Amino acid sequence: MMKKEKTYYKAQSVKDAIAKAAEHANDFRYLAGGTDVIVNQFQGNEDKNCLIDITGIEELEQIKSDEKKLKIGPLVKLDDLKENDIIRKKFPALIEAAHAVATPMLRKTATIGGNILCENRCIFYNQSAWWREAAGHCLKCNGDICIATGGKKACFSKFMSDTAPVLICYDAQIEVLDINGLQVFRLEDIYTGDGINPRSLSKTALIRSIMLPLDNTYQSVFKKLRPRESADFSSLTTAVSKNEQGRIKIALGGVDPKPVVAEGDSIALRDELILKVFKKSRVIDNDYYSRLYRRDMIRVFLEQSFDVLAAT
Repeated sequence: MMKKEKTYYKAQSVKDAIAKAAEHANDFRYLAGGTDVIVNQFQGNEDKNCLIDITGIEELEQIKSDEKKLKIGPLVKLDDLKENDIIRKKFPALIEAAHAVATPMLRKTATIGGNILCENRCIFYNQSAWWREAAGHCLKCNGDICIATGGKKACFSKFMSDTAPVLICYDAQIEVLDINGLQVFRLEDIYTGDGINPRSLSKTALIRSIMLPLDNTYQSVFKKLRPRESADFSSLTTAVSKNEQGRIKIALGGVDPKPVVAEGDSIALRDELILKVFKKSRVIDNDYYSRLYRRDMIRVFLEQSFDVLAAT
């Protein structure tokens, strides 16, 4: 069978990118940093024939603020977040999370928008096409079984973003543009919990900005479990925040197909909140670390995080 010709398109504006996306419907990917999309194409996990390059669209590369909100463009590089005075002062855990992603070289290319939208991962899926052919195709690559669980109904590939749990704890919202116009969502609301289709955004959706509130103050703690300090994807990411009213918010990554989120009115509810996210986390053996170890580390990381917040 003859392969379909690949198409590369350099978008000149957000409107231009969305229009081109509408033309190619189910057969395109937006291309920003490319650190996820290009690797998946080489592995055969990404087979879209059209790449719409949105790099260089100025409005998506800026960080702006007013009295109430900080707006971070989705094309801001992870390494550049530390250069912004407001982020350093009010949202330091975001810089820490960004610094935990991949390697120094990749962080100079990878974007914050790409990180919050990075594809769910699983050790049985994120392999070469040859490896998957030998081991058998799973639900996420058109097979009929989840290799990790043996089940046939649900894919439990892991939500992998390191920055999203921190952003969720900072009450982040995102502005999303598509062919139908502009919508605003809480960041945690765009994730479905379905490992095959992990986000609820429309096919042509493009993030215009990630918005953080400036009319509140947060203390926050970020932690990440992985075999090596650089390069490795997360086996568990935890973020915990306390705002100036004392409200607590927890967000976990790496232990479920979507972020596991819980919040309460006071740090006195720590045991209740830890138990809540512990029970909600659908941890399976699809990681280099065992399921039991990762579950144990949820409690360890959260206990440590609450101790830090209690002391501030």
